[in-house]
Amino acid sequence: MINPGAPTPIEAETAALIRRFRRQRPVRAGSLIVTIFGDAIAPRGGEIALGSLIELTTPFGLNERLVRTSVSRLIAAGWLASTRVGRRSLYALTPCGRERFAAATLRIYGQNPETWPGRWTLVVFGPNLGPRREQIRDELAWLGFGQLAPGVHAHPTLSLDTTRAELTKLAALNDVTVLDGATHDAATDRRIADQAWDMAELARRYRAFITMFEPVDAVVANDVAPPDVAFQIRTLLVHEYRKIHLRDPLLPTSLLPGNWIGTRAYALCARLYAKVFASAEIHLEENAGTLTGPLPPPIATTFERFGGLVRPTARPPKSDGAAIANSR
Repeated sequence: MINPGAPTPIEAETAALIRRFRRQRPVRAGSLIVTIFGDAIAPRGGEIALGSLIELTTPFGLNERLVRTSVSRLIAAGWLASTRVGRRSLYALTPCGRERFAAATLRIYGQNPETWPGRWTLVVFGPNLGPRREQIRDELAWLGFGQLAPGVHAHPTLSLDTTRAELTKLAALNDVTVLDGATHDAATDRRIADQAWDMAELARRYRAFITMFEPVDAVVANDVAPPDVAFQIRTLLVHEYRKIHLRDPLLPTSLLPGNWIGTRAYALCARLYAKVFASAEIHLEENAGTLTGPLPPPIATTFERFGGLVRPTARPPKSDGAAIANSR
């Protein structure tokens, strides 16, 4: 006999994901808010009212105090800016924040390049970096560079011009040397990749991701996720994937280990994201807004993620004005 009060398989698997997220200590509230901004808010104008942000994050265990604290830190870091109208607050991406989210978007929803001309971009540190050495090393790691030796970093696909532009932003271009080079030997190229990146650790994390989300993918294949549940799945899917994928140098196929597990993780993420995307968009339309009304529609490039997404079917707006009421 079916218990009418029992959760559906989708609800049960989603609840397990949320419990796992809530068990983290400390709870990474700021990181989750970054995920929501990057995946859901940036494509819809890049700004959201505080009340809406609180409503979107409450199912994940974030309370108002934690949300306020987290966005304050993102403001201090230059990612967000705030505006107050009376007692209501609006949070918006700064130009720097938009730029960083745009760069991250290309990596999170993209695949490893299949072809490679066999050339490396190298960054060699000069002797006068001092305490800025760590900051520049961290920025290079975020861009996907691997460290060949202390002060020597390599990337197989980032261009010289892009690398120089990023180092110019840090006022570091005069303190490093940027080179273009080639080994002309496939075995040496693979040895460089093995030396510069911990692919074994990356593979371990991809396997854990697959273990976490394959059960969700299986039940979504047999049911339709309600909008709120779809948004929760989509958010945690991107949140967990981006934590791994942004550490992935996205090496070309010729430099990857055989049967690379990251390819399977990408396929799983793309498949599940496509299944819940449209329903999650409905949740955003009905429950998130700015200070003046609902969020604008997503920009066209949103539907290019993971090779192409189906546009959601519009539903009539809520008559109670919930999205605007949440704009506090």
